[in-house]
Parts: sequence; C-alpha cells; structure tokens
Amino acid sequence: MRDIAKTVDIPEYLDTELVAGEQLAREPAFWLAHLLVTMGDLSADADEYDVHPAAFEAMLQRLSDAEQPWPVFRVPFGGGHMAFAAYANFEDENTVEFAVRHPAWGRLGHLGQCGPESAGPGLSWAELTAIAASVPENASDTEGLVDPAQRLLLLLPMLGDAATPEEAWGVVARALSRCGIPKDVAPRFARELLGTDADDWLVEPSWTVAEGNPVPVCSSRYSPRQVPIALGITLNQAQALADALRGDGRH
Repeated sequence: MRDIAKTVDIPEYLDTELVAGEQLAREPAFWLAHLLVTMGDLSADADEYDVHPAAFEAMLQRLSDAEQPWPVFRVPFGGGHMAFAAYANFEDENTVEFAVRHPAWGRLGHLGQCGPESAGPGLSWAELTAIAASVPENASDTEGLVDPAQRLLLLLPMLGDAATPEEAWGVVARALSRCGIPKDVAPRFARELLGTDADDWLVEPSWTVAEGNPVPVCSSRYSPRQVPIALGITLNQAQALADALRGDGRH
C-alpha cells in the first residue's frame, strides 16, 4: 500500500518521487525511530521510551521502505530558506539526508547524512536553535513542520559544536516531552542524544566565519560544511543565508 500524501517537488532530486512526511511526525513512534536511526542505535527497547513496540516497528518499516516514495520532512525558516531531512531508501541501502535550499539557488546546500556513509556535523547549536525558532509568519503545516520542538528534533542529528551549552539537554528534553516522549523518560533520552560526559564537548568541532563568505564553516573533516553552504551562490544570497542561520532572516 502506498501513502496517500502530498507529492513534494525538490528539483535537485531528479527522477525520485518524494512525499511530505510531516503527518508521520504526529506520532511519538516517529521521533523515537528518527532519533535512534540517525544515532545508529536500533538496539534500544521501544518500551523503555513508552512507545509501543508494534508502532515503533511499523514506523521503522515505513521510513525504510524502498518500494514507497521517499518521505521528506521540511523546515521552512527565515528568508525563504528550507532545511529538510529526506529518507533516501534503496533496495540495499538507507540513508537520511539533511540539506538546506532556497528556490533562487539552483543547488542544494548539504548539511550531512546518517547512514552507511555518514557525514557531519551540519549545524552549530546556535544555528539549530535559531532555525527551530524561526517559524515563518502564517506558516502552514501543509508546507512543513511548524512546531519549534519538532523542528529542533528533526535537525538534532546534524548538531556538532564544542560551544553547545551544558543546559542544552534541558532544551532537548522539553522538545522530546512535547513530541510525546514521557516527561520521566525525556531527560535521560536527551542526555543519551547529546552525550553526558563533559569531555565530549572538547572533541566537538568549532564553527568560524572565514574571509570572503559570511556563512560559518566547520572544523571537522567529516563535515560537508568545511566549505560554506551551497558554495557558488552569490554573496548577497550567502549573506541572506548567514542572517537566517542566526535567526535574523526575514520571515
């Protein structure tokens, strides 16, 4: 059975059928599946997160089904930009791809991916929280996620930043609770997602603005953002993106 869902047009995904996946985000099983899949840890017991195992397994099957259109989860933010996560499912491989785009660019800005050939990080903590909070005015859930908690959790797998504050786990825990993870479980899960050892932050990458482009770059050699996002866009477009990543973009 195929999904009855809206087709999504992302020109850079040639010859690939995409469908809006946001309706799946209404279920706690989606958030558990999304976060465990992108963490690379599917050994966890869904019961431990108060998610019914049957619902969890059904969600995993849908998110990895190579016979159905790829589900895409969109996060529109300032200045007409959109971040998204696409579940790219082939017969022999499943990857979650994260990217940013703007209709005027004619190209994608890759953030990273989770799968057999993982790449990242793709966002600093300041960028992640700015995007999550930058819900466009008059935004509709037919065009993407509009709940800041959902937006934060969708893009959380791309986080990697030595400057992530210690209280970040509380922000993530509150987002988890809002998305259906029980309040007595959410703090533990948040710490699992972010890491609990203070030394973890010491090995995380740093983010800096290089000369000639206002978009921050990442120090990690595994990150697509070793170079500015969507390298080759105009300087004005790069400035608009940099503003949007700070939460300064016009909604």
